[in-house]
Amino acid sequence: MDYEIDVIDRRIIAVLQTDASMSMDELANATHLSRNACWRRVKLMETAGIITGRVALVDAEKLGYGLSVIILIRTSHHEPDWLKKFREAVMSIPEIQGVYRMSGDLDYVLRARVPDVKGYDRLYQRLIAKVPLSDVSASFVMEEIKETMMLAPLMR
Repeated sequence: MDYEIDVIDRRIIAVLQTDASMSMDELANATHLSRNACWRRVKLMETAGIITGRVALVDAEKLGYGLSVIILIRTSHHEPDWLKKFREAVMSIPEIQGVYRMSGDLDYVLRARVPDVKGYDRLYQRLIAKVPLSDVSASFVMEEIKETMMLAPLMR
């Protein structure tokens, strides 16, 4: 479905990204719409794939995942079967939060949360047991300066 975002949709998205738990009445009030008009717009954006879900953000440290890791991967394998195994491997490890196929010198960058360095080693051992990798290096995050999932929709 092709859907063109307007200024009202931008307001709805901005409010939902701040607090997706609010009721439709609260969202309508915050965006100066009627409840029905707001609900219709949200449903249209969901159907169009603009709003892809609503989640609760948690404090990783309070859940025991105090160490954020950026994992850099190079591989000499680029065939479809290897890629399928790699995708299955990274999808099966819940500590891995993001996986990105890259241009340039690196093949993949992974973002993960683990309890500590030993937790990273356990993750690494599980990953290499599932799929052959040529070169893996990790950097441990010393300070998270900015981390957000919020986006401001562009007007076209």
